[in-house]
Amino acid sequence: MNNTPLSTRFQNFAQLECKESSDLYEFLSIKIAVDDELLALCAETAVGQPVPNLLFGSVHYLLLKGEDHPLKAYYPSIIDHPRKIDNETFSCFKDFCAQYSDAIVFLLKNKLVQTNEVRRCAYLYPIFAYIYRKAEKPLSLIEIGTSAGLQLLWDKYFYSYGTDEIAGDKYSDVHITSEIRGVNMPKIPPVSPPVASKTGLDLHVSDLRNPEDYLWLKALIWPEHRERLQLFEQAAECFKNNPVELIEGDGVELLPNVVESLPKDTVICIFHTHVANQLPNAVKQDLMEKVKKLGSSRDVFHLYNNMWDRQLHLDSFIDGVENTQIIGETDGHGRWFEWNVM
Repeated sequence: MNNTPLSTRFQNFAQLECKESSDLYEFLSIKIAVDDELLALCAETAVGQPVPNLLFGSVHYLLLKGEDHPLKAYYPSIIDHPRKIDNETFSCFKDFCAQYSDAIVFLLKNKLVQTNEVRRCAYLYPIFAYIYRKAEKPLSLIEIGTSAGLQLLWDKYFYSYGTDEIAGDKYSDVHITSEIRGVNMPKIPPVSPPVASKTGLDLHVSDLRNPEDYLWLKALIWPEHRERLQLFEQAAECFKNNPVELIEGDGVELLPNVVESLPKDTVICIFHTHVANQLPNAVKQDLMEKVKKLGSSRDVFHLYNNMWDRQLHLDSFIDGVENTQIIGETDGHGRWFEWNVM
């Protein structure tokens, strides 16, 4: 068996990410993990990017653009009644990659994995409500790795968690559902806490008005995930009516200046979900140090996962006093989350 780092990435992707979520990507990942030609193709990926996501997103993007190939028959995002995975699936995928290798390499080198997982807002809502109860101040939100900014609109969506009760904006077209696991239940207020400001930071902001950016974001949604696609399209429409300030640049470097510009009578909420795994360790350390320094003079909360582990962490600095908590595990696409905060 191929035991190179790239091979291991695909093995882990199949087991940890795709299992019980995408039969197609799980099957293909297992096959790619032992295929030297496709692993060599993946070696063209830009440094720091999650390779499996980028490869599958690139292939999906080309299919959505209309490239005609038998592979499209396996994609429920393209065909209403797709073929089931069979003996030809992998050979078909491999043939597509060979036929469109130049286009795939260009995408691997130039595109970024910038998912806008709107359903993650299901756990952002109770967390930001918790922060408001703790700080008793309106929220100033800063999202690092914001992509198109759709998670910054969490207060413009409405939510249900397996009961008849709903929360958030009950008039919103974006309805998010999620399962809360574990013995603890968060306090979920029917109305979202007050938000003073919203700022999104990203090395490359995705512009939903740009057809190429829009199509790329759709391509990053896994083919079987029709509900994810629907939420993305509804949230993108919501963004048109509720634009948010998105700043292009290095979010870690920009952070102190952005915080300096925010109202003093607010609590700073810095957050990023499933982004930190793309940051070098030195940048992660720099981010943590910057947050701590900001917390010496402002009330600051820092919400993150995929920094050191898969847990969702919430660090806080209130009146200069530091506190760290673990919210719990979360599904990568927001279908469920744990709540360990008392």
